[in-house]
Amino acid sequence: MLWVCCVPVLRAQSPELPAGPLQQKVTTACTECHESRIILQQRLSKATWTKEVDKMIKWGAVVDAADREAFIDYLSTNFPPDKATEPAPRVPAAKK
Repeated sequence: MLWVCCVPVLRAQSPELPAGPLQQKVTTACTECHESRIILQQRLSKATWTKEVDKMIKWGAVVDAADREAFIDYLSTNFPPDKATEPAPRVPAAKK
């Protein structure tokens, strides 16, 4: 039960995804289960992003069917295999 109390703290420290029309929807859907750093570290092809989005939807990510293709386009445009990963800023650990 303790982790539930910590989720807002973790989300507040999670780096922002790149600006774009789907930024907020992708952030909301994806950071329900993990920090945005997981996404920021990925460099996947459109086909692999498609598999990843479909997998996450099967695991419970709330993605409107009408937004599925736009999610894939947003992720594959911002995190393609040929783009270097950016160093993640270090965030101090939350005090307990």
